[in-house]
Amino acid sequence: MGDIKKLEEVREELQIQLMEELDINLNLEDDKLYALIEAAVLQKGKNRYLSVEEKQILKRELFNRFRKLDVLSELLEDESISEIMINGSNNIFIERKGKLYRAKEFFSNEERLRNVIQQIVSTCNRIVNETVPIVDARLSDGSRVNVVLPPVALNGAVMTIRKFPKLFFTMERLIDIGTITWEAASFLQSLVRAKYNIFISGGTGSGKTTFLNVLSNYIPADERVITIEDSAELQITQIPNLVRLETRNANIEGENEITMSQLIKTALRMRPDRIIVGEVRDAAAMDMANSMLTGHDGSISTGHGNSAKEMLLRLETMILMGYDMPILAIRQQIAAAVDIVIHLGRLRDNTRRVLEICEVLDVDQGEIQMNTLYQFSEQGEKDGKIVGELMPVNHLIKKEKMIQSGQAM
Repeated sequence: MGDIKKLEEVREELQIQLMEELDINLNLEDDKLYALIEAAVLQKGKNRYLSVEEKQILKRELFNRFRKLDVLSELLEDESISEIMINGSNNIFIERKGKLYRAKEFFSNEERLRNVIQQIVSTCNRIVNETVPIVDARLSDGSRVNVVLPPVALNGAVMTIRKFPKLFFTMERLIDIGTITWEAASFLQSLVRAKYNIFISGGTGSGKTTFLNVLSNYIPADERVITIEDSAELQITQIPNLVRLETRNANIEGENEITMSQLIKTALRMRPDRIIVGEVRDAAAMDMANSMLTGHDGSISTGHGNSAKEMLLRLETMILMGYDMPILAIRQQIAAAVDIVIHLGRLRDNTRRVLEICEVLDVDQGEIQMNTLYQFSEQGEKDGKIVGELMPVNHLIKKEKMIQSGQAM
């Protein structure tokens, strides 16, 4: 404990010293800044009797404070960590392979944590303070960030980071890890190319965004695609004619907000072949459905739901949040707009699987009818892992886009 306290004292002394030397001007190249830090640590080490290991720790931590994200830097670089949860300055938890652990890292004080939060949100034109204490943001690699500040958060600033994988997922990799079968993947490839409107549902952490990215690989490269997101995190790389749009929160005066509904309406005037909506959370579901019915087939979106059927019920609810319409009219709109629902789940062994692929049919007797095409069948457990397979249930596609597009089944 004494060594930790000594290092903390030395680190604070060096930080103050370096800030004075830099005159709060950090426009140095990384190698020059590191050389300056190294010289300061070596000089301080002569007076405080620092070991070689302690000097290395100080150099790394000081560089992270000036150029990176303080104690979060090493956690973000650790590819085995999928999520980082900061509950106040001295409580950091991580998720590794589906299990939660308390990290040894901590912020020296609440101010350091607040500085890192402001550094993150400012890079994507977001504002967070006591007046606007909740914000969604992202890191440069696409990792998703959620921040909640006091007075809403009672035990200090809370920040949750869902890390974006360093390696891009492909359908082949999803097949290798058991998320989906070759047969179902080939089927979905045909649906995307045939310009079916697809909705991906699932719970938090089920892999909806990853699966959307993978499906986008099947979009022909000569199409014009527009993506619309609350916080940009989609990684679509193979489409040259790609336009990325992102919502904007209101400013401190409560003005200049750009909503998802506004962006969807704007996208319709931008000559898209397809519109991809990152996630639908509110009445923008109606604008999404309208876009699918205005000649922009092949659109893809995601949303939170516990099953394919429940996802459609949630879409109804979201539309009702902003529109006073009869339920029957809403259901007819949804049934006409959405062709396929792919439902993903995170199972009790922490694996992510495609659990259902359903076709959305017409409305019959006031209810949306669905045709289950594939369903996950659990067959037991082996070595702590669930054994099962996504099995075909009914391959009869009743909507006619597959036939019209000439796609073979």
